[in-house]
Amino acid sequence: MRAKGIIGLMLALGVLAGVATAAQGAESPDPQQAAIGRMPPRLSFADGQVSFWRPGAQDWAQAQVNTPLAPGDEIYTGSPGNLELQIGARAFVRGWAKTQIGLENHEPDFLQFKVTTGHASFDLRTLEPGRTVEVDTPNAAFTLEHAGYYRVSVIGQRTSFIARRGGRATVTPASGEAFAISPSEEAIIEGTASPQVTSYVAPPLDDWDTWNYARTDALLDAVSARYVPPGVYGVDDLDSYGTWRVVPTYGPVWVPTAVGPGWAPYSTGAWTLDPYYGWSWVDTAPWGWAPYHHGRWIHLEGFWAWAPGPLVVRPVYAPALVAFFGGPGVQVGVGIGGPVVGWVALGWGEPLVPWWGRPGFVHTPWWGGWGGPRVVNDVIIDRTTVVNVQTINIYRNVGVQHAVVAVGESHFGRGPIASARLGQVNVKDLRLIHTGPQVAATPASFTPTGTRGIRPPEGSLGRSVVATRPPHPGSGSAPGGERSVGPAGIPTPGPRLVKAPQKGETIPVLPRPRFGKSTAERPTADRAQPPSPPGREIPPGTMRGPAGTPPSARQAPPQRAEPQVAGPSPAAPKPKARRLEAVRPPTPPLPGEPANRLSPDRAETKPPPRVTRKAPPPQGRPKSPPEKAAKDRPGSKP
Repeated sequence: MRAKGIIGLMLALGVLAGVATAAQGAESPDPQQAAIGRMPPRLSFADGQVSFWRPGAQDWAQAQVNTPLAPGDEIYTGSPGNLELQIGARAFVRGWAKTQIGLENHEPDFLQFKVTTGHASFDLRTLEPGRTVEVDTPNAAFTLEHAGYYRVSVIGQRTSFIARRGGRATVTPASGEAFAISPSEEAIIEGTASPQVTSYVAPPLDDWDTWNYARTDALLDAVSARYVPPGVYGVDDLDSYGTWRVVPTYGPVWVPTAVGPGWAPYSTGAWTLDPYYGWSWVDTAPWGWAPYHHGRWIHLEGFWAWAPGPLVVRPVYAPALVAFFGGPGVQVGVGIGGPVVGWVALGWGEPLVPWWGRPGFVHTPWWGGWGGPRVVNDVIIDRTTVVNVQTINIYRNVGVQHAVVAVGESHFGRGPIASARLGQVNVKDLRLIHTGPQVAATPASFTPTGTRGIRPPEGSLGRSVVATRPPHPGSGSAPGGERSVGPAGIPTPGPRLVKAPQKGETIPVLPRPRFGKSTAERPTADRAQPPSPPGREIPPGTMRGPAGTPPSARQAPPQRAEPQVAGPSPAAPKPKARRLEAVRPPTPPLPGEPANRLSPDRAETKPPPRVTRKAPPPQGRPKSPPEKAAKDRPGSKP
């Protein structure tokens, strides 16, 4: 009996040890996942005049939605103009008219922006623990470590900063003395050499703030979020431009509904050069983010469908999920006077061969962020199987018509590929390359469009900001932070560095104006009162009519009129000759079954039209309450 007890105890300890090991393995990060880096911010919305600049480009170019941003990139809006950057699954940065925003640093726990002119909002519904967002302006640096809504306005020599929705921040002006900004407070910083910092009650929301609130609410209310891993960007766009189906073997898949005949993934966009990831795909479709940086593409019953695969704990970004073809000496078609570069979307479970990264990661088969089975040469393999990249020679989507996209090597990385795409591609003449395209970069390789964009004023480009860290070394800046921006090489001075507040450090609250000296305080009566709960206007137990009215207010249904017989009816008119129309072939049914099934007591209704896509168009320079109220404050300049 004692021996049996010892054996049982050993077995129990072994099981517990196995469970602990498995849990530890599930939580420990994959070294290859860590090697891929971070998910970059993306340009998720552009309305009106929005332009983009990346170090190495020849000029400011018209911005393209779905562009991943890297340190050193600049975004500018004309008037009218609005932009939106997605920096997290529930975090957005937006700019109003005549606003310049630059990305200075991007680390796993630190995201640094600069705003040199205009109005910007930071709507951070969620901020991961330990992550810091810094906003640098000509007057001060603002440190954000809590979720909330923040508004930054840089007008002339004054910077206004507002914290709402429980947001708290730290302001460090050029003098180096840090102050805390409480929720529902507005901080005004005037001057740079001897800045004056004052705190006020936050003014009421203006039209642009209201649009920011409503737009974020709409973006977060996405049905597609139930099918993709938490943290994937662009989920809301999938709701508007496709439908979800459930297919055996693949599970939920998304089918785009606004693509033409002969369309294939990675055929409507451009290859741009990213300083970290190398060649990156930027698609022109509004929904062209998640399906091109996560998951896999499959072809079912004549339809292309995007399969995110089984859900994973943390999504991992890839600049593109394709296999490349081509190489020196390969020629395709008649009249093509040089080699070509081709690519095809990866199929279900196929590995990506990275063309970027450190030794040991680059050019090695990789399934980062993929939670489904692993497939090599159309065969499912075990997760522990070591695969030699040179043995990979079969990709399932190659056999699909128009799936392989190819351009002449001289057109690769030179703007949109739509006009340069080769119509006839003999796949047998192509060979796989596992190193990525070896194409020399030109100034056109750094912007996804060739259309010239609006340039910011030189005064905005030449403004220095206050920051706690210098710009990222790979952002095209000199050791001191200086760099040239724009075709004329306008020099931008390096930031004025101040000491960052330490974790746990006690920071004093911003000083308020003396009692009776401020005329800009907002009375509590100006605050909007919350609406009353529904159903209070009718006593409980009273039956409602069809439109929510009492039974006494209902109208009696109209009485049916009796038919009148008064002789023969008039002769019916002769039918007009119908014009013959071409008979359209019936649309084939979508594969699988509907994914979004409703409960039996809910009816299928058409969703109401979305009205939060465009911001209110500003007339000239946007006028905001913070700017107007500042004129009446003590010490303000006319």
